[in-house]
Amino acid sequence: MKVYFHNDFYQVYTSDPAAGEGRMEAVVSALSGCVEWKDINPASMEDIALVHSNRHIEDVRSDGLYHISSLAAGGAIQAAETGLTEPCFALIRPPGHHASESSSWGFCFFNNMAIALEVLKQRNKIQTAFVLDFDLHYGDGNVNILGQKDGVSLYNPENHNRDDYLRGVESALSGLNVDIIGISAGFDNHVEDWGGLLSTEDYSSMGNMVRSAADHCGAGCFAILEGGYNHDVLGVNVKALIDGMGR
Repeated sequence: MKVYFHNDFYQVYTSDPAAGEGRMEAVVSALSGCVEWKDINPASMEDIALVHSNRHIEDVRSDGLYHISSLAAGGAIQAAETGLTEPCFALIRPPGHHASESSSWGFCFFNNMAIALEVLKQRNKIQTAFVLDFDLHYGDGNVNILGQKDGVSLYNPENHNRDDYLRGVESALSGLNVDIIGISAGFDNHVEDWGGLLSTEDYSSMGNMVRSAADHCGAGCFAILEGGYNHDVLGVNVKALIDGMGR
């Protein structure tokens, strides 16, 4: 599977856990020899402005975070475009699902998923999309931006029972008829991370569910990294998702 990555993501750009030293290294090590690495071009100002206000963009720039944030958005765009023809993953940071049009929080600055889907719409490559956001934390930025867009539906599983959680994901993916399925892939609900709920195998199962749903309706599929903070398990969890999507 193609995985989009850039060496600049090794930078510790802030003091938050998403920028923690060793986080990217843990995933790269787990995926070594298993994937096809693809370089990333930053998203253009015009692409970012499809979902964010000029003031917000300038705020990110003034904080010295524009380059790394535009690089993450660019990786999401490239993964989404590749995802139209084959499943793929964007190993990017900062995450994005807490970024709204004019504000952001939770270690996010630009909304990578929203930018990617809007760019594909602008390029007339998709009309409809479904977003599965299985990060531990509710993706308010995804909802605030994409929830207002015609042709986009979202699902944030919030059940605290593991079996019910997985059944909910399966149900949400059932009967879809969209052009692309995007995963906001946060791994912080793992049993050894902050949420303490899901097993590594569950990420493989959800990847397989997404791939099956995409195949059923002739859609593309892709995933982008959001949360996940235990470096000891983050890499194997990402690999599990990729294996499930690639099956």
